[in-house]
Amino acid sequence: MSEAAKPAAAAPRPSVLSLNINSKSALYAGYMPHLKNGGIFIPTSRSYKLGDEVFMLLSLMDDPAKLPIAGTVVWITPAGAQNSKAQGIGVHFNADESGVEARRKIEGLLGGVMQSSRPTHTL
Repeated sequence: MSEAAKPAAAAPRPSVLSLNINSKSALYAGYMPHLKNGGIFIPTSRSYKLGDEVFMLLSLMDDPAKLPIAGTVVWITPAGAQNSKAQGIGVHFNADESGVEARRKIEGLLGGVMQSSRPTHTL
């Protein structure tokens, strides 16, 4: 079989992560407002690389609806990181309707807390 006739390797499917955030302090600690489209830190022990695509189902506090959001891994905190930071990944929301809606909802819930100098999972 010639090189051109071989089927192309299928791109790996984005993994699906589920994240339930039950408090404003947990949302503050995980939200990444410094990213252009916003993003969220997801505690996980699964291995990811920068640039990996992920799909998440995000539950925010008392809202029964799960937000389906696609994004890209832009931050990795490995196991055993300095200052006892939680292991996980930071996901930059895509600039699509779901990412815009997630950012709007999160920033609406956080309100004035966004200006706090408290440490977060990432910065």
